[in-house]
Amino acid sequence: MKSIIFRCEKEEYGISIDQVVSIEKIGKITPIPHLPNYLVGFTRIRGELVPVLDFNIILYNKPTTDPLARIVVLNTDIVNFGLVVSEAKEIIDIREDDIQQVGLVNYFQTKYFTAVANLEDRMITIVNPKVLVNSLEGIREIIDYLHQLLAEEKESNA
Repeated sequence: MKSIIFRCEKEEYGISIDQVVSIEKIGKITPIPHLPNYLVGFTRIRGELVPVLDFNIILYNKPTTDPLARIVVLNTDIVNFGLVVSEAKEIIDIREDDIQQVGLVNYFQTKYFTAVANLEDRMITIVNPKVLVNSLEGIREIIDYLHQLLAEEKESNA
């Protein structure tokens, strides 16, 4: 499975390349008050309005401040969204033999960790963006707000 490997704090995570639209530098993001704290705001990426979530806030409850930070733009059937990570490191091919499914009780809070890849000198937690989006409290409000913005935009362009 070809995966994008990224870092948050000191941990490494992977997402299947099939779900990655692009990796972007952090540009202008418009913050939106009254929405969940993990939402940095909305930005335009290649003309598309995208909600930007901070994975460090989701995981560790502290914002990403790393100078190497990037936005990994992900595609799910629910919504395309940007995930701010400390560093987008590389693309690697993870062999099926190296992947162990996660069925541990302590992952109950983090259902979006679907597997762990045990490589020679590192461990990479595999994240499922669709499960992530579905498990975040307040994601509905963010998606509703996005639809509202898109409708207003459509109206003003009509």
